[in-house]
Amino acid sequence: MAVFPFSAIVGQDEMKAAMLTAAVDPGIGGVLVLGDRGTGKSTAVRALAALLPKMRAVEQCVYGCDPAAGTPSCESCAPKKAAGVPKSLLKPVPVVDLPLGATEDRVVGALDLERALSQGVKAFEPGLLARANRGFLYIDEVNLLEDHLVDLLIDVAASGENLVEREGLSIRHPARFVLVGSGNPEEGELRPQLLDRFGLAVDVTTPTDLKLRIEIVKRRDAFERSPQSFVDAWQKEDEKIRRRIIAARKRLPQVEVPDEALTRAAQLCMNLGTDGLRGELALVRAARALAAIEGDLEVGDAHLRRMAAPALRHRLRRNPLDESGSGTRVHRAVDEVFTQTA
Repeated sequence: MAVFPFSAIVGQDEMKAAMLTAAVDPGIGGVLVLGDRGTGKSTAVRALAALLPKMRAVEQCVYGCDPAAGTPSCESCAPKKAAGVPKSLLKPVPVVDLPLGATEDRVVGALDLERALSQGVKAFEPGLLARANRGFLYIDEVNLLEDHLVDLLIDVAASGENLVEREGLSIRHPARFVLVGSGNPEEGELRPQLLDRFGLAVDVTTPTDLKLRIEIVKRRDAFERSPQSFVDAWQKEDEKIRRRIIAARKRLPQVEVPDEALTRAAQLCMNLGTDGLRGELALVRAARALAAIEGDLEVGDAHLRRMAAPALRHRLRRNPLDESGSGTRVHRAVDEVFTQTA
């Protein structure tokens, strides 16, 4: 099935930048996209997945374990890697949808107790977390997710492992994924514990520019009338972005974060009153990934300015005396900090 090309998405620059930085450095911690219905949130997620270069995985591994030494492994792959380099293959980066009504067994996986007791073997049916390992876990309407699944996701996101225990039997497997959530804030708020786990958060709004709206409708109509032709027409542009992602991943370890950039990031978070240090860490990692994408070997003011709102807007305490939005408060603080330290 044809997927709308990432390069053909009109506008929503902040959302696209956040998703690209998360693709370059999954350690940023995922992306939360909040906004009006019909603004391209789910389209962008699926377009990014189709854009990403294939990953190398251990052959016949249901979790898609990385064959490289020193990487997390399941119980089956660990001895293979200890004995040498296991057979591997290239496979698409998984993008797994987590439906709101999913049961816990469907999410974490299920142990076949009857087979375990009768045959003495651990029979495990992998869940959505297993399928999402090393890929993306996408939750639409994430703010409506049931509390017990929220708690489960928080634990797995923190540890990078999924542990399933039933009647004295246990299975542990790697579950490292980029969590991508989307939703409409008018339909309910996100639990603070889960909100804090997203490295970046972006707001998307319905375009108010007439020419922009017309162009969006034109492209969407052209895609729906002839999906494959539209995809073919944008293939070169998508390929350019794919090459940038590959180059950025290679460049990322070389990108330096000078003390001046760290000072600005810390001062900005102090001025905004963010809790903990996740704000600084997310901002610095996102700015480093953006620098890698743009071909720079050092994080500068431009990178910090662009990623400040996505990294910090969802970490602000509510201020009843300030009616401006969180994004506006971040931009205002950025101007103050960068002017003072210029």
